[in-house]
Amino acid sequence: MLLMATLVSACAPAADFHTNQGEQYRWQELEGDYVIVNYFAEWCAPCLRELPELNEFYAEHGASAKLFGVSFDGLNNEQLAALRDEYAIEFPLILNQPPANLPFPTPGMLPATYVVTPSGDVKGPLLGEQTEASLLRAIGIQH
Repeated sequence: MLLMATLVSACAPAADFHTNQGEQYRWQELEGDYVIVNYFAEWCAPCLRELPELNEFYAEHGASAKLFGVSFDGLNNEQLAALRDEYAIEFPLILNQPPANLPFPTPGMLPATYVVTPSGDVKGPLLGEQTEASLLRAIGIQH
């Protein structure tokens, strides 16, 4: 039985990314859902200002779209946990360890937000502070 479990896990595709909430995802498994990925940094004042809006979006619309945050600075998992606690970030953060496989490039400016449509198309980056309303518009829900 152990051999079978080893073979199954060896054949299972690796996760594309892991979150600070202990979840792991493959992009293929997320098809059919809107996925919003927000890049932020502690030194970016607009990034910090939009965090309450992102928390609100996550709390109110998490069933309509998955929301993830990414540290622009590539913080290690412990640093990311400290940042999450300091700024009361409620939505899942994508870990840098192990490295994430994201379907878009790291943005050149912050704040930046990507939207992956249910069919897998990437929109963005949306540059500048996002609000609950702007994210709803980005996924086609009028608010």
